Amino acid sequence: MADVLFYHLTELTLEDALPGLLERSVDRGWRAVVQTGTEERRDALDQHLWTFRDDSFLAHATDRESFLAEQPILLTTGHDNPNEAQIRFLVDGAVPPELTGYERAVFLFDGHDAAQMEAARTHWKTMKEAGHAVTYWQQTSDRRWERKA
Repeated sequence: MADVLFYHLTELTLEDALPGLLERSVDRGWRAVVQTGTEERRDALDQHLWTFRDDSFLAHATDRESFLAEQPILLTTGHDNPNEAQIRFLVDGAVPPELTGYERAVFLFDGHDAAQMEAARTHWKTMKEAGHAVTYWQQTSDRRWERKA
């Protein structure tokens, strides 16, 4: 069973929060998959990860490119895991695949978007019923993560 974390974004946007989480994953020696709900969001994150900070970038590819197995971070709209990632990030209401083989799954959702909040509640219930270890983290006003459940 995978550890499943729910990150409730209240202060930062996805574009602000995701790069740091990806950096920590890569620093652990993990490969990552970021599953988006739409191709437009995938493409926007693709551009963002190359330019999010002046002194750094995150090496990655999208599922439209070649050599997917070699990518440390893969952006996709699909359910596959061609880079054999240990961690899967799900954003913008992406529907999770079977989590067998993952060490961790992370749902990131915008606390100001009612549809994303409702989808997160549904995924929480589904993940708990499937027997995954589930935790809920919410941002504080100083942009730190606080475990709530």
